[in-house]
Amino acid sequence: MPHSILVVEDHEPFRRYVRGLLAGRAGAQTFEASDGHAAVEKAEALQPDVILLDIQLPGLHGFEVARRLPRVSPLSKILFLSHESDSDIIHETLRLGATGYVHKLRCEGDLMPALDAVLEDRYFVSSLLGGRHPGRHEVLFCSDASVLIEGFSRFVGASLDAGHAAIVLATGPHRDGVARTLRETGTEIDAAIERGRCILLDAAETLEGIMVDGAPDPHRFREGLQSLIDTVSKATGLERPRVALCGECVGLLCANGHLDAALSIEQTGNDLVKAHHVDILCAYPEPRWRDDDPTFGRVCAEHSAVRYV
Repeated sequence: MPHSILVVEDHEPFRRYVRGLLAGRAGAQTFEASDGHAAVEKAEALQPDVILLDIQLPGLHGFEVARRLPRVSPLSKILFLSHESDSDIIHETLRLGATGYVHKLRCEGDLMPALDAVLEDRYFVSSLLGGRHPGRHEVLFCSDASVLIEGFSRFVGASLDAGHAAIVLATGPHRDGVARTLRETGTEIDAAIERGRCILLDAAETLEGIMVDGAPDPHRFREGLQSLIDTVSKATGLERPRVALCGECVGLLCANGHLDAALSIEQTGNDLVKAHHVDILCAYPEPRWRDDDPTFGRVCAEHSAVRYV
């Protein structure tokens, strides 16, 4: 029997990704809303069987949307679809009446089973990442240079301000932008560089240095990063320092059509966060792939959290 599904998600590339997954569901009618107010209005007008609901929405927070839905569309099942992994947040979604919660990193594998469950009045909650990444390994999808610079600056600044260390692998203009932003926001970036607990390197040159037979060698990349991590860690003088590592090497590879090479480096990043006290933020250009292209899901699956602006 066909079902109607309202997808409430403010980020258009992710909406397309979800719509592509739903396209394989026989007879499903899919509708969309990009903010909280539109979600309530469309739910009232359409009376969908299932509402896929993000948490962080413009206009009206996802929790407030969930509170209003029983009044305007009482028969609709609510299935939250979010990147949040905090147990208290997940508990709150269920307390608000949702019968399911899918973590965005588990979307490709969990969305269809979750839909089946909620339509049968069964609960479904994604098995989250748990201990897979002792450190953070996050991905930032960037709509423009300002998003990358802001994201890297916040990530690096938090570590340096706490007395820890940082490594930035970025193109020249982006490195300059990060350094400038950190100075403007009061982070003592120049002192950190002089002391050796912050290193800024060129991403393109870093890639050139690890190329073997036209492809980046993950082993060379790992050895180079391990050496840098050891260097900045010692410079902090702390017993257990953390290192914030920001990089756009993978984004450059992906932009040039080398997704498999980028993912091999991401797997190296996963190894690093298991072996070192390091948090990683990878930058990619904002995805504009076809609905049926698995690229978005493959990139997200290598990370512990997804950011996009």
